[in-house]
Amino acid sequence: MKIDGTPYRSVWVDEQDRWSVRIIDQTKLPWKIDILRLTDAPAVAHAIRSMQVRGAPLIGAVAAYGLCLSLRQDSSTQAMEDAAATLVQTRPTAVNLRWAIERMLTRLRNTVAGDRVRVAYQEAAAICDEDVAQCEAIGRNGAELIDEAARRKPGKPVNILTHCNAGWLATVDWGTALAPVYMAHDEGLPVHVWVDETRPRIQGAALTAWELGRHGVKHTVISDNAGGHLMQHGEVDLVIVGTDRVTRAGDVANKIGTYLKALAARDNDVPFWVALPSSTIDWTVSDGIGEIPIEERSPTEVTTVTGRALDGSLATVRIAAADSPAANPAFDVTPARLVTGLITERGRCEASEKGLRRLFPERAG
Repeated sequence: MKIDGTPYRSVWVDEQDRWSVRIIDQTKLPWKIDILRLTDAPAVAHAIRSMQVRGAPLIGAVAAYGLCLSLRQDSSTQAMEDAAATLVQTRPTAVNLRWAIERMLTRLRNTVAGDRVRVAYQEAAAICDEDVAQCEAIGRNGAELIDEAARRKPGKPVNILTHCNAGWLATVDWGTALAPVYMAHDEGLPVHVWVDETRPRIQGAALTAWELGRHGVKHTVISDNAGGHLMQHGEVDLVIVGTDRVTRAGDVANKIGTYLKALAARDNDVPFWVALPSSTIDWTVSDGIGEIPIEERSPTEVTTVTGRALDGSLATVRIAAADSPAANPAFDVTPARLVTGLITERGRCEASEKGLRRLFPERAG
């Protein structure tokens, strides 16, 4: 994707030294484009924990490069295993993180120590390239839904509601939920996106709206509680969201508030689709509500908000009473029964074990 005409991925190896890792600091968006240079595994772990990088596929890709950086300092097996364990613990809900680290270890455990750095960078690059290809395929498969909706209302925009940020900033490129939007827009279809602000970290207003605006896609930022109202009044044609983990039964863990959107969509007969690469499927889990760990983040994310003051400066202000505690579960689980279907790189399917195994028959058994 492009920022002001310049193509970017959300993670890349520095073009000059060819070993350090570059990321866009997402905590500074939309106010500033700040490119960070990561040089060791602790810096990568901090970037993931602090949400300088976020989005399940991107977290996995950046963590893979974090293991590369660790191996540059110590390529022994013990150091490698310790670094991998530290990286996996940075964010518990997104399964792509564990998937990427396990994939790296599978390759590296069978590699002699002297070759591990070279092999690690090759494998991390392969993870990134595959993510781009998968997201592009998700875009094609999802754009068909937008095209179908456009044919049902000729001459009128297709209104899509999305929650959190599942665009290219959340992946290596293209995105998951937004990839179909970008492709439909580029094909000339009239698309308009309702962008949930996504409290408490405002990923929708700060990141999704920024992405869509830079790409020229028409959009409107709404409060998180406005989606049901818009659905009641026929202003939403379909909902497309991303996800941090999908169980083999089709339950979906995504940013807090997604479950409520699914309930509203079901009540108003609005299709509710979830876009994901296969690396987001957790084949070891069947009960999303009972088995997926839900990250509990700092209460200050709820009690404070950061934005641009009228004088142009950035400011963090408290919005809750000083003596009021806050809870901050970062994700919720939408049961498969509320999901119209899943959009993957291999096509679309119903949100069920049968549907997923139809697209991924190698996982049968």
